[in-house]
Amino acid sequence: MSTSYQDAFDVRQRRQAELALGVEINALLSAARALTERTAAAFHPGLRPAAFHLARWLYAYGPASPSTLAEAVGMDRSSTSSLVGRMKTLGLVESSSDPVDRRAVTISLTTAGVARVVEATDLRGTAFFARTKDWSVDELQVFTHLLHTFNTTPE
Repeated sequence: MSTSYQDAFDVRQRRQAELALGVEINALLSAARALTERTAAAFHPGLRPAAFHLARWLYAYGPASPSTLAEAVGMDRSSTSSLVGRMKTLGLVESSSDPVDRRAVTISLTTAGVARVVEATDLRGTAFFARTKDWSVDELQVFTHLLHTFNTTPE
């Protein structure tokens, strides 16, 4: 086989592998979005999925100002404020004066909010781990390593 023919074959083979990878990444993202929608509905069916993102962030990082919360989850302040207001009405979050600056407000999860986040997160974990339950430890480690490499490689 000539070098130029082999090079062309290698380029086509790589392109096919990259396209197949793209299909699988798209399937992963679609499955993750669908699972996020189900998890958000389990958190509270009367709220938009973005509310679960706010609650999950508060659960992970603790109380925060509305502006910090908005920035952390990539939402504009007015949308965050609206969702926080709705979540307050439902008893999932509460606001209090900031201990350092009494003029500022801090948002935190209520006990009911924490319980709903845990319940929704458990549902998500169950659904996620059902996909890998038959994998060996080696397969899990290889997959984790490859995903980590993919996610941390600069564009």
